[in-house]
Amino acid sequence: MTAGSSSAPGQSPAPAPARTPKGMHDVLWPESARWEAVVARFADLVGSAGYGLTVTPILEHAGVFLRGIGEGSEVVGKEMYVFEDRDGQLMALRPEGTAPIARAFVQHHPVPPWKAWYVAPSFRHENPQQGRYRQHHQLGVEALGPSDADLDVEVVSLAHDFFAGLGLREVTLKLHSMGDGVCKPGYVALLGAFLAERADQLCPAHRARHLENPLRVLDCKTSECRAATADAPRFLDHLCDACAAHFARVRSGLDALGVVYTIDHRLVRGFDYYTRTTFEFSSDALGSAQNGIGGGGRYDGMVELLGGPPTPGIGFGLGIERILLACDAEGAFPVDPTPLDAFVVDTTGGTAARDLTAALRDAGFSADRAFDDRSMKAQFKAADRSGARWVLVVGPDEAASGTVSLRPLRDAGDQRTVPVADVVAAVRAATRPGAFPDAP
Repeated sequence: MTAGSSSAPGQSPAPAPARTPKGMHDVLWPESARWEAVVARFADLVGSAGYGLTVTPILEHAGVFLRGIGEGSEVVGKEMYVFEDRDGQLMALRPEGTAPIARAFVQHHPVPPWKAWYVAPSFRHENPQQGRYRQHHQLGVEALGPSDADLDVEVVSLAHDFFAGLGLREVTLKLHSMGDGVCKPGYVALLGAFLAERADQLCPAHRARHLENPLRVLDCKTSECRAATADAPRFLDHLCDACAAHFARVRSGLDALGVVYTIDHRLVRGFDYYTRTTFEFSSDALGSAQNGIGGGGRYDGMVELLGGPPTPGIGFGLGIERILLACDAEGAFPVDPTPLDAFVVDTTGGTAARDLTAALRDAGFSADRAFDDRSMKAQFKAADRSGARWVLVVGPDEAASGTVSLRPLRDAGDQRTVPVADVVAAVRAATRPGAFPDAP
């Protein structure tokens, strides 16, 4: 028996505690109604720009991320859930949404330009943070095919418009360019030489590892690395002519659309696949270092790394949990669950409740009932909790006369009695303001 085990040899192990694993969380009703509303708002917005829903597996071959993201990235090296399945294949839980979309593009050969959007859980074994769980949920878009800078403008402005549509006013956008295969190697070498002269001034982690990926040092949040890189060479000063023209077009497009941004020379993002345009949205209302609510950029080499033809791409991922935290901080995007149209209270055995709720649902109304032959008082409490606008009561008197009593639960109004056959028509009239059928 292992230490701490409560099971004797040969017995089944003690049951696991009935709680989520560390860094995971449940979303229960009615909070889930807000999630539904966020996803629906996003789907409407990006759908109007020609993006279609794409659903990829939670589980992918680990090579999709090893090649697509890069083995040297922190996400792949330290945070990705990796395991061998029963067939001996190395598999991974999806840590982000871009590489699976690129893999789907390589596998299925959709005609470019291919515009996809997704809503998906992602998994990273990291220390849980405010609104950032080991299983967190992302909304995202990916556009594959064009290298046109105007597509960058479209993608960035979609995210901007989405936040604005939720009522968020304290969101800031940072913008940068990471060049391409022509100018990026030269800048990385220049930055590496700069850091080598100041290695003793860097934080302990980068003092030992700054040469592995010099760009990561720019993104380091420690005071040591911030001070040591304050006068580091800037990537934008070393872009090749093509990348400089691309970035200028992106900036002019965002300016034309009224999308406010700031240039952040430290914005190198966390994945190795980014090229040219990178961007990040933050919520000032969250008031902490962990205030990012989404970001993305261009990744013109990923499809080729996954075995496809050279295909430019750009996209973003937005964290649902962080977005809703930002909404809470600003008092934005309140969502009340849609109330039921009717709740049936039946104290005559439940048959009437069964038949009436079925008839109402068939007619397109939302309706519910109580079960287990509960008392009228208990059923009325359940009706009140349900948020229903109307309660339909069937007691002994109604059952004997073949009628149903309609009572308003939320709005002012009189109780009416109608024949069972007229219930659907009565509810239809009752749900129109100021309308109600005449009593029989």
